[in-house]
Amino acid sequence: MTARVIDLPADRTRHHGTDAVTLLTIYVFLLMVIPSPLTFSPLGGAGGPDTIFGVVLLFAYLIALVTPPLKLAGGRNPVRVAAVVFTCAILASYISANRRALPSLEQNGADRGVILMFGWLGIMLVAADGIPSMERLKVLLRRIVLGATAMAALAITQFFTGLNAAKYIEIPGLSAQTPFTDLLTRNQLNRPSATAIDPIELAVVLAICLPIAVHQARFAPPGLRRRRWFQVALIGIALPMTVSRTAIIAIIVSSIVVLCTWPTRERRIAYVVGLFALAGLFVSVHSLLGELGSLFTQVGSDTSSASRTSAFGSSAAFISEHPWFGRGFGTFLPAEYFFTDDQYLLSLIEIGFVGLLCLLALFTTGWMAARNARRISTDPEIRHLAQCMAAAVAVPTVSFATLDAFSFAMAASLTFLMLGCVGALWRLVRTDPPLPAGGLPPRPRREPRPYAPEPAFNGFEKDDTAPIPVVQGASPATGWFK
Repeated sequence: MTARVIDLPADRTRHHGTDAVTLLTIYVFLLMVIPSPLTFSPLGGAGGPDTIFGVVLLFAYLIALVTPPLKLAGGRNPVRVAAVVFTCAILASYISANRRALPSLEQNGADRGVILMFGWLGIMLVAADGIPSMERLKVLLRRIVLGATAMAALAITQFFTGLNAAKYIEIPGLSAQTPFTDLLTRNQLNRPSATAIDPIELAVVLAICLPIAVHQARFAPPGLRRRRWFQVALIGIALPMTVSRTAIIAIIVSSIVVLCTWPTRERRIAYVVGLFALAGLFVSVHSLLGELGSLFTQVGSDTSSASRTSAFGSSAAFISEHPWFGRGFGTFLPAEYFFTDDQYLLSLIEIGFVGLLCLLALFTTGWMAARNARRISTDPEIRHLAQCMAAAVAVPTVSFATLDAFSFAMAASLTFLMLGCVGALWRLVRTDPPLPAGGLPPRPRREPRPYAPEPAFNGFEKDDTAPIPVVQGASPATGWFK
């Protein structure tokens, strides 16, 4: 009597247990679902649930480094190196700032900045070294896009109703660090923020997720294709509704990076779809396109761009005081000084030329790692994913010039999470064996078993019960067993 063993490939079996993707999924939930103003009040600005969980992940990562059963992926990883170097620049700025007596508010800001940086470092390292396989990386990216889709749906609702639904979310133990207010408006157009603090922050978050959503829709199975393109549509529609220059610039940057690798026919289809989308916006909210156009035609004359321009001249004195390591990360408080609305300028003030170069090197490393993963891989889906990940790095690289992003926890945290995912992609492309065109590894060839006669009948009645299939997970040995 025989029993057939049905052996399923690893990517077809359900994952059991807790791994880095499970932990990072919890982080994404805390980041995108809980409104950013809600924090643990005793910790102030560093008391966001996502920040606290990020610091916990950093300690878990350090424990895993010295615990053999929890060993993470080792070897060289340029994203990890760039992240650690940038963290060292932040710590050097903190030490430099504490060489002088700081006002209490600035000292609290410096302490808060170090805690935030540890949280960002934790999620980046766990993602870069902890994601175990390409399939699990795709699962995490799908969950990030799902969170962005929910935020986009809430933002569209806010745009048409003017209701800030986030203020009705109450979680025991959390309180609003900054009071919830009605939605911002620009020329009588509502500017939604969903669960973010500001419409510009929402624009950066959605723009980072948009190329990943496009990738998932383009390579979706037939049964999920409509659902994935619907996610792309929601995110794409919500972006211009933030009524910000950052959103339009981010869409343009993302489109250039992604579309340049598409075949000519698909690019033309994308152009046509984009024109129809613009026409749909004009019909539904005809004043929106005009307002977006005026944001660029009035650059230099409106208050927003004028304040950014004046910040350059006002910052010169602060930069010259501490040119190398800055006055301290998190110590340049807008309430005490002025808004820069430019993270690169703010970094020059707070962490100096050394810190700014490390920040630029971090973005450059993420871009080059994604592009390098594309060149190495021979799988069309992985190559396209790498290009979309490069776009997800390019968006914050450009957006940091129009937003002091480190002052907005959601935009900054998602940026570091994406950089960690790029590090995981770079590592997995080099370690995971390439799959054939069918997507599944070939079955190993088995040698035929020698014939063995059945044992002689021993006088008892033979059981003729039908064999029961036994389902096993992926293993090196497959086939029939006597």
